[in-house]
Parts: sequence; C-alpha cells; structure tokens
Amino acid sequence: MTQMNNDQIFDQVQTLLVELFELDASDIHLDSHLYQDLDLDSIDAVDLVVRLQNLTGKKIQADEFKTVRTVNDVVIAVADLLKAQ
Repeated sequence: MTQMNNDQIFDQVQTLLVELFELDASDIHLDSHLYQDLDLDSIDAVDLVVRLQNLTGKKIQADEFKTVRTVNDVVIAVADLLKAQ
C-alpha cells in the first residue's frame, strides 16, 4: 500500500465506518469518540481492526488498539502502521 497522509487515512476510516456500521459520514469527525459518539461496541471495534488490516496489509496487534478512543486515534494508529513498512 502506498503512503497516505492523515487526510487520506481519515477518508478511508470514515468510509469504513459508514460501510460497516451504517453511520452518517457527517457525524464522523476526528474528535468523535468511537464508543460514546459513534455508539460502537467491542465487537464493532474488532470488525474495524480486521478491515483496517485488509486496508493496510499489516497485522494490527490488539494492544495497539486498546488505547484508541477517537477517530483521530485510529488515523494515527494506521499512519504509524504504514510508516513501519
């Protein structure tokens, strides 16, 4: 996968959230909390991680996602994964 900037990563994450969880794209912002604002649960988070692994081609460790709370945290985690290539 080619390097993406944070805006491109956000677009991908937003698209995934809309596709997977039928959220409204206008409700998804960098500071949106995955659990409180977007009403995701732990099963949803696992689904998101699996899709992000497919997107990045990288194995995402569960530990890396334990601290993720906001959409921006997801963007940063994906950016870090891509940099590690």
